[in-house]
Amino acid sequence: MRAVIFINGTINDYASVAQWLRADDYCVAADGGARHAVALGRRLDAVVGDMDSLELEVVEQLAQSGVQIERYPVAKAQTDLELAIEFALRQDVAEILLIGAVGDRLDQTLANLLILAQREWPVPLTLVEGNQIAQLVRPGAVVTLQAGVGDTVSALPLSDSVTGITYTGMRYPLLDATLHLGSTRGISNEVAIAPATVAIATGRLLMIQLLA
Repeated sequence: MRAVIFINGTINDYASVAQWLRADDYCVAADGGARHAVALGRRLDAVVGDMDSLELEVVEQLAQSGVQIERYPVAKAQTDLELAIEFALRQDVAEILLIGAVGDRLDQTLANLLILAQREWPVPLTLVEGNQIAQLVRPGAVVTLQAGVGDTVSALPLSDSVTGITYTGMRYPLLDATLHLGSTRGISNEVAIAPATVAIATGRLLMIQLLA
């Protein structure tokens, strides 16, 4: 089972979001992310958070319709998204898709992206934004990209250094390369032969794919 977590960011094109959804997704909202599920006509299984971004009557309506409400105090040490991820994991999901992570607040946007690397999550976490996919590459794993020929792919190191970076199918190949935190060398590569793959030896590497 896959969980989709709707986050209280900005979504300008719901049609671009709908393409990522499946009929059998287990749908969770991180607080105000519930509004995106409603706009997409998706029934929520649960809403998790402090409910400071939802009106009380909306929360009550969701609860009355059978949606599970897991409420936390406003003064807490975790974001609503982190709590929603932990909730989804307790449902024995096999993967998690994050939607609505980007918004007007830079701090929250960065926190939503960096949560991919926060810990060794037991299932794959993928973040989508329109036609863009963000996912983390961990040591020893070979990640097959969804990007097709001509699509743009960028790599951002999230560790002090990421070693053993090896691409296949990319216009600008890397073989056992090292990138350091803050490096821009991995920005705007291009898929030459699909499917392209990425693997690393050590560190954590954020891959962002821009699909045509």
